[in-house]
Amino acid sequence: MAERLPKLVMTCTPQRISFAGGGTDLADYYRRDYGAVLSTTINKFVYVTVKRHGEVFAEKYRLNYYQSENVSSLSDMKNEIARECLRLVDVDPPLYISTVGDLPAESGLGGSSAFAVGLLNALHAMRGDRVSSVQLVEEAAHVEIRVLKRPIGKQDHAATAIGGFNYFRFNADDSLSVLPHSDATANLSHLFEHVLLFWTGISRDSASVLTEQKDHIKDRVAELDAMREQAETLSRLLRNHLDINAFARILDEGWHLKRTLASTITNARIDAWYDAAKAAGAFGGKLCGAGGGGFLLFLAPPNRHNAICHALGELRRISIGFEPSGSRLMLPHID
Repeated sequence: MAERLPKLVMTCTPQRISFAGGGTDLADYYRRDYGAVLSTTINKFVYVTVKRHGEVFAEKYRLNYYQSENVSSLSDMKNEIARECLRLVDVDPPLYISTVGDLPAESGLGGSSAFAVGLLNALHAMRGDRVSSVQLVEEAAHVEIRVLKRPIGKQDHAATAIGGFNYFRFNADDSLSVLPHSDATANLSHLFEHVLLFWTGISRDSASVLTEQKDHIKDRVAELDAMREQAETLSRLLRNHLDINAFARILDEGWHLKRTLASTITNARIDAWYDAAKAAGAFGGKLCGAGGGGFLLFLAPPNRHNAICHALGELRRISIGFEPSGSRLMLPHID
């Protein structure tokens, strides 16, 4: 009997927080030696649905994201990630594709890469393919970095496809090494008890920030080397007795290093919010993602959380938790 393929697939792909090493996952840096990032996935997700489109509809592809598209050829598709994922993993049309996330797009938590990973995962499932998380990493990175020429690294693809709390090493030969920390449950629980995440209300296109950062890598090797070492130091802390003060101090040092990588990573408003949180009792923190907006992350003792929320009263606090899984299938359906 021929294999019956699903007519509808839904994937759930987590977003991520990077604690240290961001920027060292750019090929222009790691190919000279290696890069390293420490990150965790969180319980905020991007959901992607792929469905066999109804025969009565005229278009070959219907897309729903923050815009809607009805097109009859891939070349007419404006959503670049969707278009190139469909070219890479061929699934015969007609298709309906939709995506929705728990958090705003362009907010520094790996949302676009989570969409790429989740869509590729869904397209493979529509074909009946068995695909590993490492294959999803490489395919999503291929789409965003090689095909679309986006000035990003591979850390978001790795985090969202694999899931959990990991130390990622980006080797000079383009291979990926993963040291998981998800089994350090006591340390992870202790860490997340101290985490505060605030939405600045600023969505931004990271391309301009990352392009400037990428163009100046050769002038910032010392800073990037130090940020890589911070990822390694934090990884060692998680493997032993976790000292939150030491962890947060390195986070704070990393934020000050990151600010030197591009001129638009921070601004007066972001600096004022950061200083206000520190004055209210935060041990340290950083702006998530490329910079210029998105989410502010802090580590602070639980008894100072209310004071910090009051000090940042204009910002919305987002409750998050640890997510151990990477991109996964939620709903394959076969008639």
